[in-house]
Amino acid sequence: MATSGEPITIKKYANRRLYNTVKRTYVTLEDLAAMAKAGEEFIVHDNESGEDITRSVLAQIIREQETKHGQCLLPINFLRLLIRFYGNSLQMLVPHYLELSLETLMREQEKYRHSMAQAFGVGAFGTLEDQARRNMEMFERALAMFSSFARRETQSEADKTTAPGPATGRPSQQESDELRHQMEKAQQRLSPLSEKDKS
Repeated sequence: MATSGEPITIKKYANRRLYNTVKRTYVTLEDLAAMAKAGEEFIVHDNESGEDITRSVLAQIIREQETKHGQCLLPINFLRLLIRFYGNSLQMLVPHYLELSLETLMREQEKYRHSMAQAFGVGAFGTLEDQARRNMEMFERALAMFSSFARRETQSEADKTTAPGPATGRPSQQESDELRHQMEKAQQRLSPLSEKDKS
């Protein structure tokens, strides 16, 4: 049995079947999706090579969820913007930015649920959907701003190709400070949303 706080190990066999080593039973991607929604931590290993394939399995779960009617969380424009950062010198900052933004959204979601359940009863979540839509729009705008900064940074590097000195491909201190400032502004835009609902 997995100890408290230790991720559950899932083994993937050559026949593509997934095996939960704690419950000692085969599971499906739907089962893993339910575990993720419930906040259960798990890691997936290829049974033959021992390779950690958690990322690819999670991506497969997201792909299946996205194909279900009415469950699309990743707008096309968001995906396009995200693709632009692969291989970019700012790529290393994107995962932290996305993780921080989604964690903030999750915290705010719980506040909305709690306050609306107290004020109107359990079923009154219409405004939560509206707020989530506005949050996603703000998130897309923040990522677009982030992307435009990356394009400026790429153009700036191209302009410097004739300048003397080694090209490191890394953003300058000024560019890093500007990016950090933009990330903080986007974070500040997301966090006050719960205060608006309260008023």
